Amino acid sequence: MSIIDMRSDTVTKPTPSMRAAMCNAEVGDDVFGDDPTINQLQEEVAKLLGKEAGLFVPSGTQGNLICALTHVTGRGGEMIVGDESHMHYYEQGNAAQFGGIHSRVIPTSSDGTLPLELVEAAICHPGEDAHRCETQLICIENTQNRLGGRVLSVEYMDALGSLAKRHGIPLHVDGARLLNAFVELRARRGAGDKNGEELTAARLVEAADSVSLCLSKGLAAPVGSVIVGSHSFIQRARRVRKALGGGMRQAGILAAAGRVALHEMVDRLLDDHENARKLVKELAAIPDLGLILPPVSEVETNIVYIKLHASLLQHITPAAFVEQCKDRGLLTVATGKDSFRCVTHYMITSADIDRAVDIIKAITIEAKKRTRPWPTITRRHRMEVRSDPSLFEPRDYPPTDLFFSLSAFASPCWTRF
Repeated sequence: MSIIDMRSDTVTKPTPSMRAAMCNAEVGDDVFGDDPTINQLQEEVAKLLGKEAGLFVPSGTQGNLICALTHVTGRGGEMIVGDESHMHYYEQGNAAQFGGIHSRVIPTSSDGTLPLELVEAAICHPGEDAHRCETQLICIENTQNRLGGRVLSVEYMDALGSLAKRHGIPLHVDGARLLNAFVELRARRGAGDKNGEELTAARLVEAADSVSLCLSKGLAAPVGSVIVGSHSFIQRARRVRKALGGGMRQAGILAAAGRVALHEMVDRLLDDHENARKLVKELAAIPDLGLILPPVSEVETNIVYIKLHASLLQHITPAAFVEQCKDRGLLTVATGKDSFRCVTHYMITSADIDRAVDIIKAITIEAKKRTRPWPTITRRHRMEVRSDPSLFEPRDYPPTDLFFSLSAFASPCWTRF
């Protein structure tokens, strides 16, 4: 049985052309700055994103951390992040761990943006309030992972950048899947904007002072991210990378795959988006499965969340749902007490989507046929129910369990039989 792995786009394996490039890569010592393949990759990404220089780093998490530590000078400085952002949710508070950087967390809108009025209200300038941390960085994520791969528009990025510059605060873009956003926005524009200009990735992050771009997600390289910014910023970032243990010597064999990814894997990201739309459309047709995020009409990139219906949660947990998917050859990942996630990538075909939907539908139907286990009634439970009858809600249990639930009202002697 073949495995359909939709846990993440990080599970992608390098393509044959990447493997060939890795075998033949010219290498040097990158800590000394003389690995030619890494230097080429850094220059290419910097040019792609319209910045002066780039720096190859082991991971997106380290890339974001390096940028935060480079921008925020001195312990006790503050960065503004969204409550659903990867930097806040999935990076262990590393900016606080390693740099003493405080995070000012504000709510993320359902479209993935941070409301500009909330960002501005959260800013604290030096000398403004002795009780608060001084704001030294604003961070935004594009695409926004936890809300279903939402794309932030050029107009929004410009507005946030203008706000940041007005207050003299740098803007960092966590662009782990930035090129997913870019190809989607470019496809919407078609031949160009009202002036006939075609969208570029550089235009999308024109307002940013630094950007972290991941090569090992939808682009399918095995390892690495590149951060970009001004020459002076990258010079300081290189020192931070060294302090964090990110200098990788003859890592041109990894950068070679990243170069292939940039040349061969960007345009095809739209195929992943189409497969995600197909997945959402077919999952939405399964009765009582639950809420699919984003909705069919709002699917933009390659990330889909399935929030199980309350009635289905009476019969199966997300962890159990994921385990049963695994038993049938579909790998997904639980993302909370009521949801799990599927991500499309170049190793997922349209036929895989059909099979994944069939697996999820079968598990849903089978789960609905089961009844919940009988509740265990103890002396403590009987006393709780007597003191507060509202705790007894027979509708929560299948009819076959009602007799045993009612025994909670009986005397201790009667319930011993």
